[in-house]
Amino acid sequence: QVQLVESGGGLVQPGGSLRLSCAASGRTDNILAMAWYRQAPGKQRELVALITNSGMTNYADSVKGRITISRDNAKNTLYVQMNSLRPEDAAVYYCYVQQPKPAWGQGTQVTVYS
Repeated sequence: QVQLVESGGGLVQPGGSLRLSCAASGRTDNILAMAWYRQAPGKQRELVALITNSGMTNYADSVKGRITISRDNAKNTLYVQMNSLRPEDAAVYYCYVQQPKPAWGQGTQVTVYS
């Protein structure tokens, strides 16, 4: 089983930037893809961005052009650089690992306020 620890959330004004990190440990050799999801109060959890082992990426339409997902395979760490943040980006952001036994991180809060 893999363990995931997210960091980097916080408070930011509209138009600001944040970089989230997700460090994976444990059974990481069978990871197929990694992703960021988010869940705002009263809403369903939604996919923000995904990156495969080959480096292919996929983004939600709402974040395209503003968010970049990346991973450092040597460090088993997933990142997401979020720019031009909007109030609607405020949510708890979760790291997700696709493997035979999928795993979720504990979440990190992103608050966008004016």
